[in-house]
Amino acid sequence: MSVIRYLSLEWLDALTEQVEANTALQSLAVQHSIGVTQVVTGGPEGDVVYHLQVGNGAARFGAGAAEPEDVRMEQTWETAVGVATGELNAQEAFIKGRILLTGSQQRLVESQPVFGALDAVFATVRERTEYR
Repeated sequence: MSVIRYLSLEWLDALTEQVEANTALQSLAVQHSIGVTQVVTGGPEGDVVYHLQVGNGAARFGAGAAEPEDVRMEQTWETAVGVATGELNAQEAFIKGRILLTGSQQRLVESQPVFGALDAVFATVRERTEYR
């Protein structure tokens, strides 16, 4: 199993495959609908934009902004790495303003089961991800 760099195209591709193959996420996409865009600034390859699109029975992950976009989260590379590695609590990062959230907070709250399932997907890729 090869090591992939966080937020690289290989990392995005690995997550895309895992999201498409995850039956829990695909099932949740029947009951939930949300488009989330993540913007990470100041990384080794510059700014990175990727999305999670869930709804109409399908869950998709990939490069670029969500369409339609219900929620946008913007953060620095340092914050993104901290949250991804567990060194920084995501809720604390929101409260302290390290993650800028725009859009429908209600849709985000309603979609919590989706993010629970997504965490399991991230865990499968996290074990072979390098954060530098």
